Amino acid sequence: MTRLKPLPVLLLAFVAFYLLPLGLHGLWIPDETRYAQISQEMLLSGNWVAPHFMGIRYFEKPAAGYWLIALGQAVFGQNLFGVRIASALTTGLSVLLAYLIARRLWNDPRKSFACALLYLSFGLVAGQAGYSNLDPQFTLWVNLSLVALWFALDSSLLRSRLGAWAVLGFACAMGFMTKGFLAWALPVLIAVPYMLWQRRLGELLRYGPLAIGVAVLVCLPWVLAVHTQEPDFWRFFFWNEHIRRFSADNAQHVRPWWFFLPIMAVACLPWAGLLPNTLHQAWKEKRHPAIAFLALWLLLPLGLFSLSNGKLPTYIMPCLLPLALLMGHTLSDLVSQGKTQALCLNGLFNFVIGMAAMVGLIYLQIARPLYSNSHAEMFSLSLAFIVLLGWILANLLQALRPLTLWAMPALGIGLLVILLPASMPAQIADNEMPDQFVLEHLDELQHTHALLSNELESASALAWRLQRADVVLYDTEGELRYGLQYAGAVKRKVGLEQVQGWLKEARQHGSVGVLLRVNSTSEMREAGQLPPGGKRYHKGYLELILYPQAP
Repeated sequence: MTRLKPLPVLLLAFVAFYLLPLGLHGLWIPDETRYAQISQEMLLSGNWVAPHFMGIRYFEKPAAGYWLIALGQAVFGQNLFGVRIASALTTGLSVLLAYLIARRLWNDPRKSFACALLYLSFGLVAGQAGYSNLDPQFTLWVNLSLVALWFALDSSLLRSRLGAWAVLGFACAMGFMTKGFLAWALPVLIAVPYMLWQRRLGELLRYGPLAIGVAVLVCLPWVLAVHTQEPDFWRFFFWNEHIRRFSADNAQHVRPWWFFLPIMAVACLPWAGLLPNTLHQAWKEKRHPAIAFLALWLLLPLGLFSLSNGKLPTYIMPCLLPLALLMGHTLSDLVSQGKTQALCLNGLFNFVIGMAAMVGLIYLQIARPLYSNSHAEMFSLSLAFIVLLGWILANLLQALRPLTLWAMPALGIGLLVILLPASMPAQIADNEMPDQFVLEHLDELQHTHALLSNELESASALAWRLQRADVVLYDTEGELRYGLQYAGAVKRKVGLEQVQGWLKEARQHGSVGVLLRVNSTSEMREAGQLPPGGKRYHKGYLELILYPQAP
């Protein structure tokens, strides 16, 4: 592996693992259908300032993340590839940053390649690269800001130093316009203690204003535009999405403080077996400036995220680049010194995981079949076995020949990323990718006058596939609760008592399409309130009803 040219190998892995699978499966709920629809609406409405979700104000995130997803749809079409390409490209740029900063830190081509390859093949990173949401984009901007910070601190030429501080400011501005104020906090959180330790605080005071000035210039036009168009945006975004999510007991996704510790180990699979050696070597070299900087980059954001009440696994993605750098540094040293124990153990650990998954799948298929006996389901089951066999063989090769085939786990995770979505049983794929159900009946739905859905995820899939934002919400509001409070959005929701009257009125003007999820007791009650008749289709928990125009 070390004799191969690093950048062509990384580019090949990027194309194979990140780009090729983008259009091979439907949009997952809840994130992908939501982000696809919001960004599509920017394209169709021409409103690039204030995000709207199915025509309803949606102030949970700023606009820049939607801009990149919308740009992907504008260039590649309003399709699966166009929706996901922003995540793939921003993750690919983070891989390039891993290579560049590793080269700057150690000036060792093999070590630079190892760091970049490990980051590219971290399970959480590779999985999110083909998933349309804002975390890969935000992670890129955080990574760029901190890579620029190190380049600024490590530069001897004034011109290079000024350029790096300017790039830091640009990255902070883009991160802020993607997910919020955290993009400003993270570089400061790391820069201040590091520069205090290095006794270079004066340098931060001299050059920091340049970064702040660039950041303000980049984001100020949008900040003023959204305030002018939607004066309430900043109040809701600051208090609900920052203060309440960080500290409120009823925040979304409340988790215990230690939640991210096991997630970190899972996120870096298939390289988690190297964690003990990596942490041990980092501790031994903690006084080295580069290692100290990476340790601060890893640990301080992890501590900050752990203090927040609201937690999701993807929140720790900005911590994964320094972990890949420390891990690649350790792995490269192990290989160059001929030490094989840690690599063998890593391969065996992943081998055991693969074998356990294989046995579990066989047992479940016998005891409680996940896959039916249809040809399509058997093909999906075959793909699942291919994924597991690929994982098992790749990691077994690392265990058997650790010095020459140390990179084989990357092939195992690549195969998983490419084939796993297509290997899902129908009971998962049918329910978690509603846009595929809509696509099957697209011709009939395109002739409907009105649309109704009892779930936000299904409604957004319907809106995205039909390029229509006028889906009426049936007895649901979820994340649109705030936007539905505006006077102009009152008619966008109907309750159980009003639905029959609404349908009767809507059918006077044309046919009506109703997309329901019918799984829970409340959803069954919602389905029971609808009148009989109409053309009905079923797929998993989803039911599509097409009511003709009333005579």
